[in-house]
Amino acid sequence: MDFGILSGVFAAAFLSATLLFGLSEAAVVAAALAGETSRTALLLAATAGNVLGAVLNFALGRFLIRFADRRWFPVSPPARRKAEALFQRYGRPVLLFSWLPVVGDPLTLVAGLLKTPLTLFLIFVTLGKAARYAAVLWLIP
Repeated sequence: MDFGILSGVFAAAFLSATLLFGLSEAAVVAAALAGETSRTALLLAATAGNVLGAVLNFALGRFLIRFADRRWFPVSPPARRKAEALFQRYGRPVLLFSWLPVVGDPLTLVAGLLKTPLTLFLIFVTLGKAARYAAVLWLIP
């Protein structure tokens, strides 16, 4: 297996989860089409990177929310309000959808803000993100 490919997929997935431009799905697809790395390894690298990025957002919500007014803070106030409303309506299982564009990353930040237990956070987020990458890999011929 190519460490460079897996590192690139991991990094793209991490960046995607932290609201930076990471294109994780494109990285997974490109790596899978290259055929040099097993799809299982790609699934694990992408999921690990994306979950680790979500943990960073969780930590921002849990410990660094006092910096929410700073320009570098990754979640805007409107996105935060939307994520808080989803949390109030659906509870912690809404984290299964943390892979969704626009609202997914703020959900992980709000989970930290609302002091979601880390174990539950990891279960829901990992299941959702792994399912997304599994679907992407399954759709590639």
